[in-house]
Amino acid sequence: MEVLDDAGVAGAIAERSTPPEQMAATAFYAGLAGPGPDYGRRLARLESWGAGGADENWREASPWRQLNLPQIRLEPLLKARAEELSPGRIRFGHELTGLEQDGQGVRATVRDNATGRQYAVRCRYLLGADGERRVAGLTGVGYEGLGVITQTATLHVSADFSPWARDPDVLIRWIHSPQAGVLVVMVPMGPDQWGPASEEWVIHLNYPAGDPRAQSDSQVEADARQALGVPDLPMKIHKITRWPVEAVLASSFRAGRVLLAGDAAHRHPPTGGLGLTSAIHDAQNLCWKLALVLAGHASPALLDTYQAERRPVDQRNAQRSLENAAGHFDIAASLGLSHDNTPGQNMAQLRRMWSGRPEDAGHRSAVLRAMRAQPMEFSELNVEYGYCYRSAAVVPDGSAAPAPADEIRVYQPSTRPGAPLPHAWVEDEDGNRRPVKDLVAPGGSC
Repeated sequence: MEVLDDAGVAGAIAERSTPPEQMAATAFYAGLAGPGPDYGRRLARLESWGAGGADENWREASPWRQLNLPQIRLEPLLKARAEELSPGRIRFGHELTGLEQDGQGVRATVRDNATGRQYAVRCRYLLGADGERRVAGLTGVGYEGLGVITQTATLHVSADFSPWARDPDVLIRWIHSPQAGVLVVMVPMGPDQWGPASEEWVIHLNYPAGDPRAQSDSQVEADARQALGVPDLPMKIHKITRWPVEAVLASSFRAGRVLLAGDAAHRHPPTGGLGLTSAIHDAQNLCWKLALVLAGHASPALLDTYQAERRPVDQRNAQRSLENAAGHFDIAASLGLSHDNTPGQNMAQLRRMWSGRPEDAGHRSAVLRAMRAQPMEFSELNVEYGYCYRSAAVVPDGSAAPAPADEIRVYQPSTRPGAPLPHAWVEDEDGNRRPVKDLVAPGGSC
């Protein structure tokens, strides 16, 4: 949000995002709907992302709170701001078909898909932010990591889930379905109402890699209805998308005059919400350096510091995303639900969580222990802020790196070169209050 504030679009995002009181928590449930009162029972609730702004540690880290805005609502705001800054130069429906580079620049071949016309663009540098679709392959950059772990089918729907989605402060619902024996993830989409009253939702279903069921829209809808226990609920499906869950990192973020950012440089599970955060940080880090190089204020060698600074941080973020995803696998395994069981067998397994029987005490403790370890996913303040860049562009002051009290959750602000600027409120002579980061806004001077 601080980077988007510098870009002049944060205010528009904040106006449309989830209200803080409706993204203060996440929770796990024994299904959603079903034939008895135990269906939809809440198993555990966790505070998430600074409890909607209530957590003082998060408030002290930044002038902005964590926000949530679905990608289909965010991208039009970013597009409008980009076109405001660069009128008539943002071209949709155009495709990169080839590139060649030499010591002086890059020649990109572009096709206008509306007309079929091809033309060439000569540039000093080319940024690949295409999610691995083409640029990395054309430059020979490979990827390291686990590759595809599972595939996800996501349904974007309009439906009234308010009779069952009852907790108004919960943003993400992790639903362990007795009907299907699988985990279903539900997130409200707004746009005008949030929480249980949300008009739109996304529903995520995981399938084994290569499972043909995931490719059939009718099968995905049937699977979602079965898992949620709503076979006859009126539901308008806007779109069903498929995407791989993977954890990979580009072997290099730079190939000559071509630089990779965002999903083209790293792709990781969405658990923890670190993908977009990483991509925005990539763009911010790379573009101020490009601006200085293109204006003749810095040597082209400055661009070498992009990989040196961002790749270790992106690697850590990808690892944390993978660990967060693994935590949900551990929870599911602890619960003991199975796709091969009957709904009755799965519900009997879920009832062990609240049976009160002595023989179920160990099972309940093991499941809750797995769930209570998952706050690492929803409280990664030190992951988001506790990094420190090391490169030829950072002049060390001789101080030792601080030892964090908690590698993931506890952020300790630092003025060590390479660390994010600590947050503080300052007042000018007229009593106007502003964050210290605004004193070093892009394009200005201290």
